[in-house]
Amino acid sequence: MDMIPVIRIEDYSYELPEERIAKYPLAERDSSKLLIYRDGAIRDSVFRDIPGELPAGSVMVFNDTKVVPARLFFKRPTGAHIEIFCLEPDTPSEYDRNFASVGCCRWKCVIGNAKRWKDDVLDFDAGGTEAAGLELQASLVARDGRTGVVEFRWKGELPFSSVLELCGQVPIPPYLNRGTEAIDLERYQTLYARFRGSVAAPTAGLHFTQRVLDEIKACGVDIENVCLHVGAGTFLPVKTSLISEHPMHREPFSVSLELLKLLRDTSRPVVAVGTTSVRTLESLYYEGVSLLRTGRPAEIAQWAPYTEEYPYSRAEALDAIVRHLEDHGLDRLVTGTRIIIVPGFRFRVTDMMVTNFHQPQSTLLLLISAFVGGDWRSIYRHALDGGYRFLSYGDSSLLYRRDK
Repeated sequence: MDMIPVIRIEDYSYELPEERIAKYPLAERDSSKLLIYRDGAIRDSVFRDIPGELPAGSVMVFNDTKVVPARLFFKRPTGAHIEIFCLEPDTPSEYDRNFASVGCCRWKCVIGNAKRWKDDVLDFDAGGTEAAGLELQASLVARDGRTGVVEFRWKGELPFSSVLELCGQVPIPPYLNRGTEAIDLERYQTLYARFRGSVAAPTAGLHFTQRVLDEIKACGVDIENVCLHVGAGTFLPVKTSLISEHPMHREPFSVSLELLKLLRDTSRPVVAVGTTSVRTLESLYYEGVSLLRTGRPAEIAQWAPYTEEYPYSRAEALDAIVRHLEDHGLDRLVTGTRIIIVPGFRFRVTDMMVTNFHQPQSTLLLLISAFVGGDWRSIYRHALDGGYRFLSYGDSSLLYRRDK
């Protein structure tokens, strides 16, 4: 039976004064405030003390994706400026192969000032930077409104990853209302970022220092990683009144065989660092369901969790993935998800979550509401009254799941 919830996005709004949006990070990553929510009770702490808040024996899961400098600026022969925001690789379609490309590659992009690009070849607007001798050019291969497939060509033996490092800018969130600055090159990136591919940082991880990570390990907590590449859809506002009409963007993710084996043990609390880790972990259950039913993996559809009651346990679902990987000699699950987590969602894997404070009327706020059993208003009221800083560079929270 179809059980897609009827949710009006206007019911997930709150007043966020401009001055409460953190425009810059604090001097020290782990000096941010930490709100702790458990079973309806809220208290305040400091992020550097989070190791003492985690249950011994728990598994803490981080997203080790790395933000790429995906914003590129070009100019037409007429002088008009065109911004190209790389979303995901098109040719080659694999991230590693695309980043290793020399001389030419294609990307799916959002194009700023798109109406003024008349299919001519654009030259990179070097502006006197060290990339001035690179002779980077862009051609429009396909167009769909403000998005399209762009072919990049450049001279020399540099891989495209180096081209982006030389020419690109870090795509900080638009709600910061400022340009990218030198501080963003370091601070809009987690310390443990490894695999290039995101156009937005998994910001819950920005608070972690090496000292905090070492203390977490010393407290008997396992630190594990997944990798979900965050897409530009994370910035897109919900434009429909009913969330059922909002299309979720696809995000690729991968999870190691060893972590899948570890997650089969339901006796150990699972702490997800960030909403991207939550989406990855919860998608695993439905990947396992697909394998149990069809013998084949499948990318997770947006409303799959809501269309029926699933009889399988977490251990059964994850064991199906483990068997599939072992049978095919694979050490990682590599797939994608469009899953949306809203009130009414049944969490199968995640017990606790570390996350920042999110925008009004956003899919991320809906996820928080689902996780805390609808208590998001009391949490956000406490944060606003208590002087917490909001959004990407803002303060943090540690939330325990509250099932209705």
